[in-house]
Amino acid sequence: MEKKTSLLSLFLTFLKIGLFTFGGGYAMIALIEKEFVEKKKWIEHNDFMDMVVLAESTPGPIAINSATYLGHKLHGVWGSIIATIAVCIPSFIIIYLISLFFNAFMELTLVAYAFKGIQICVVYLILSVGIKMFIKMEKNVISILLVIASLVTFTLLSLFAVDFSTILFILAGAVAGIIFYSIRHAISKRKSKEEK
Repeated sequence: MEKKTSLLSLFLTFLKIGLFTFGGGYAMIALIEKEFVEKKKWIEHNDFMDMVVLAESTPGPIAINSATYLGHKLHGVWGSIIATIAVCIPSFIIIYLISLFFNAFMELTLVAYAFKGIQICVVYLILSVGIKMFIKMEKNVISILLVIASLVTFTLLSLFAVDFSTILFILAGAVAGIIFYSIRHAISKRKSKEEK
């Protein structure tokens, strides 16, 4: 059961997430889960999982899609507008300031070292979100097979430096899910008819 919050609180939360997220939308997912599911309990974990699936499978950056989805879930159209603007403001300001001094900025040794450290943290954030999602997701034969198939395929494609679109993985997962759950639904329907 989701808790209602004020538009100001929604704005400030996404402003904070946008300000402290380094490494793109996937790194942001960990912060969104911590803020919205664990800390403030504004949404349930199932809603969070739905958000990740929708944000990843719709066009646009996952960070903006997530903010729009959660804002709409909590406050309708105004919530989606407020959350989307809030999550974009820090990135816009930081990128604008960096662009003014980009060459001088990148030549600083401390900045180069900071970026290397941030890269390591981003890998950790993405990995930790993936592990948490796997632990909390409904486990059945098809979900475990899809996870194993994805890991093996991604590993092989990375090792052999094959360029492959992740869109195909999303579509394949969607097709596999439709087929599996349709079969399962048909079997359970047939069983309930036989029991009658």
